[in-house]
Amino acid sequence: MSLRSHEAAACAVIAIGVCGVLVGSLLVESMRNGQSSAKATVSTAQSTEEVQAQTEPTQTPAPTPEPEPVVQTVHFSATGDNLIHEGIYNQARARGSDGHYDFIPAYENLRDFYAGFDVNWLNQETLVNDAFDPSGYPMFSTPGDITDALYDIGFRVFSLSNNHSYDKGAAGIDASREHWAAMPDDVVSMGFYNLETYDDYVYQTVNGITFGYLSYTEHTNGLPTPSSATYGVVYLSDLDIIEQQIAAMRPNCDVLVLSCHWGVEGSHDVADSQRQMAQWLADHDVDLIIGTHPHVTQTAEWLTGAEGHTSFVAYSLGNFLNAQSSPDNMIGAVLDITFQKTTQSDGSSAVEMQDPKLHCVISQYEDGWKNIREYPYSAYTDELGAAHGNFTLTREYIESVLYGSIDEQFVTLD
Repeated sequence: MSLRSHEAAACAVIAIGVCGVLVGSLLVESMRNGQSSAKATVSTAQSTEEVQAQTEPTQTPAPTPEPEPVVQTVHFSATGDNLIHEGIYNQARARGSDGHYDFIPAYENLRDFYAGFDVNWLNQETLVNDAFDPSGYPMFSTPGDITDALYDIGFRVFSLSNNHSYDKGAAGIDASREHWAAMPDDVVSMGFYNLETYDDYVYQTVNGITFGYLSYTEHTNGLPTPSSATYGVVYLSDLDIIEQQIAAMRPNCDVLVLSCHWGVEGSHDVADSQRQMAQWLADHDVDLIIGTHPHVTQTAEWLTGAEGHTSFVAYSLGNFLNAQSSPDNMIGAVLDITFQKTTQSDGSSAVEMQDPKLHCVISQYEDGWKNIREYPYSAYTDELGAAHGNFTLTREYIESVLYGSIDEQFVTLD
């Protein structure tokens, strides 16, 4: 090989080496640049998050809503003296078959009316049983089939303490109690009490509201409590017993309802003794006082008890079904009142009585006390009044009686 060839080879080697160094330098530089870019990217991302964290508002959790109060209501009715005279049960016997009495047609006109209530209360003026033969005035006993009709129409609460409670003596009390005890489980009745303990406390819970019921009478037509009786009535003069029963029941019910069979028969005027007793009951925290016995309507009013408790009293609802012979005895009233219970989240509760009013009902019959039946005022006509057996009972007269005996704010002619 010549010198020139050696020189060429040497130059080639030098060129390759230089190229390698250059390539290596470029690779190193490129790697360095890539790492720097990655670092810059991470740094930039971190900076953005920090800026966002600094500029975005802090999200505050929504507060837990307070529990809403629970509101429950009961639409309540109370009806006056269901006074079953001889003509009424004789017509029921004629309509019935196989020895049964069909009382339903006498009440049928009011079926839809009572369907509008959650609770229907009634003063059953006469003893009901099948142990005694049926009888009318003056010593009443009514066939047991009548309670089938009353139940069918919608009644579930029955007050039994009245001036006819002792008409059949101790045996009549026992027979009546047996009859009511055999009624369906959703029926409650009150008015005959154990004469040793007086602890026959009656409660009913409807729509979450618990009612307590008591029933008393002013007298029993001069008949004393039978000597052999183990159960009997509590008289309105027995204040110690009444106070004992109220004290026992009041903590266990939301609404305490008390029936008073009192006043003067045939009188629209409230006696002083009625007003005094009503105030005494209001002072003892009774909520609703239902008056019966006069067989005609009397007024109603709000009362305030000694400790500020509010009570409502209807002094007399007058008659329900009956066959009495004077026009005012044909005109009755049905108390309509709503109870509203509000329960707070801590479990405390309060009950308010709302919008009390008195509806009108009329007993109607034709000559000879035929076809005795009950009508709501809305279905009553002057033609029915003209067909009445003993007198003409017009709507105008009915309205004059109602507005003349009851405070106008409580009268409704719906």
